[in-house]
Amino acid sequence: MTEIEAGKLKLMVVDDELDNLDLLYRTFRREFKVYKANDARTALEILEKEGEMAVIISDQRMPEMNGTEFFGLTVERFPDTIRILLTGFTDVEDLVDAINSGQVFRYITKPWKPDQLRSLVDQATQIYRLVKKRTFSLRRSLKRESLVNAVTTAIRESLDYPTMLQKIVATIGQTFEATCCLLKPIEGEQLTPEEFFYKDNNAVAENYYFNPTSLIEKVLVSRNYELAEFTTDDGEIYQQLAVPLIYQQDLQAVLALDQQRCDTQKATLGTYRNWQHEDIELISGVAEQAALALSQAKLYQNLQQKQKQIHAELEVARQIQHNLLRQSLPEMEGVKVQACCYPAREVGGDFFEVFVHPKGDLWLAVGDVSGKGVPAALFMASAISVLRRELSQETPPMPNIVMKNLNQALGNDLVSNNYFITLVLARYTSATKQLVYANAGHIYPIVCSQKDSLKDKPNFLKVRGIPLGILPNWEADFGELILAQSDTLLLASDGITEAQVSIKSNLSQESSTRSMLNQEGLWQLLLEQEKPLSLNKLLNRIHVDTEVQEDDQTILSLEIL
Repeated sequence: MTEIEAGKLKLMVVDDELDNLDLLYRTFRREFKVYKANDARTALEILEKEGEMAVIISDQRMPEMNGTEFFGLTVERFPDTIRILLTGFTDVEDLVDAINSGQVFRYITKPWKPDQLRSLVDQATQIYRLVKKRTFSLRRSLKRESLVNAVTTAIRESLDYPTMLQKIVATIGQTFEATCCLLKPIEGEQLTPEEFFYKDNNAVAENYYFNPTSLIEKVLVSRNYELAEFTTDDGEIYQQLAVPLIYQQDLQAVLALDQQRCDTQKATLGTYRNWQHEDIELISGVAEQAALALSQAKLYQNLQQKQKQIHAELEVARQIQHNLLRQSLPEMEGVKVQACCYPAREVGGDFFEVFVHPKGDLWLAVGDVSGKGVPAALFMASAISVLRRELSQETPPMPNIVMKNLNQALGNDLVSNNYFITLVLARYTSATKQLVYANAGHIYPIVCSQKDSLKDKPNFLKVRGIPLGILPNWEADFGELILAQSDTLLLASDGITEAQVSIKSNLSQESSTRSMLNQEGLWQLLLEQEKPLSLNKLLNRIHVDTEVQEDDQTILSLEIL
C-alpha cells in the first residue's frame, strides 16, 4: 500500500510509431516506472511478466490488434487499471464500442498537447490511488468482519425490534463469556424503561447483583466506552464495561457487561477477569454492528409501510410513463406501424415515438437512456418532450440536426448525472418512399425484404454517431435509402438483442444452448416471421426462452404495404 500511496506507479505506453513511443516515455519517465511496447502482443507479454499497471496509454490504430481490442483483453484481469486511448482520426464505431464497454477512461486525439496529456494522466493516477486505497481498507474491514461474523450473523437473523434486542444481549454475552449482560434502549437521548438481560446461570454466584447504572450514566454523557474497577472483600480487583451502540451519530442503546467465575466444586467465586484493550476493541466493533442491526430493526416497521406507499407511487409513475408513449399508433395509407415497450422495472429508460407531421412525413424513433429505474425514466420523459418539440416545427430539420439539438438541450444534465442516451430517429416520406435516418450510438436499424431470405448477411443501416450526452457538440451524417413494397424497417433497443434465447444444436435438435440473441439473431427471426408481420408474435418468440427480463425492451416496426 505504501508503494501505491507514495512510490512510483507503473505506466505502460503502447504505440507502433517509435517516435511517439519515445516521446511518451520521455514525458512520463520521471514520475512513473514506464514500460514501452510497440504493439499489443508485446504489451500483453509485459503485463504477464510485470503485472498490473496503474495507467496504460495505447494508440488505437496498430497492426494485428487495435487499441480497443487490446484494452478488451486486459479488463478482466486488471480491472483497476486506468486506460487512455490515443486516436489519430475520428473512428466513431471504435469510440462507441469503447465507451459502451467501459474499457476506456478517456480518449485523446493526435497530435496531443503534452500539458493536456499530463493533466489527464494525473487525474487517472489520482483515481487509481483512490481505488487502491479503498480496496485496501475494504480488505482490512473484511478481516475484522470475520472476527465478529458469529455475532453479527446471529443478530441479523431477526428484524423484530424486541427480539433483536434480546438476541443482541444474549449473543454478545455468550460470545464474550460474560457473567451478566444488560442492554438499555434509548429513545430521544433518554433511557427507556425497558431493559434486556442475559445471565450465565452456570457461572454467576447466587448472591451476585449486577447494577451498572452509574456506568451507563457516564456513557450517556461521554458517548464512549467506560470502565469501572471494583474491589471485593477479598481484595481482588475486577472491572465492568459499558459500551454505547451508536449508528450515524445516533445513540441507540447502552450495553453493559460483567464477568466473574464460580468454582462449582468449591462453590466459591473464582478469579475475576479484567477487560483487555483487545477485548474492548472487539466488543466496540461488535457494538457498531449491533447498532446497525438495531437501527434496522427500529426502521423495519416503517419500511414496510413505506414500501407499500412507494409501490403505489411507482405504479402511478409507471402509468404516467406508459401514457407518455403513443397509446394509439397512426394509420397511414400504404404503411403499417407497430410498437411495444416493456420496462424491466416499474419504470425504465426505453422509449419510442411515432409522429405524423401535418405535411405528411412519418417520424419514427427508438431510444434508450443508460441505467434503469426512476432516474432513467426522468431522462426518458425529458427526451420525449424535447423530441416532440423538435418534430412539431412547421418544417422539422433533418434527423441528424434534430439529434444535435437534442444533445444541446439535454447534454449538460446527462453529463452532470453520468447518463447518456442512445437514439435512432428516422423520417419516412410516403410519396417517395424515402427513409432518412440518424443514429446516436444505438444498435443498427434493420431493413428486411422478401429477397433478403436469399442473403447470407443482414441488411443493417450502419450510419451512426456517438450517444447523446457524451460530447458537448454532437456531429454525424444522416443515412438515406428508398424502401420498396413489402420492406420492413425494424428499430429495437439493446434489451431485445441482449435477451438470452435457446439455440438448437447442429448435432441434435433435442439439445439446445442459451445464448445472446444479438442483431444477427434478430434479423434471422425477422426473416422467419409470416407476412404481414405480427410484432407480438416476434416478441413471444424472444420471450419464450427468457426467464428474467434483465433490461428494458423496446421494438418498433414499419412495413411498406
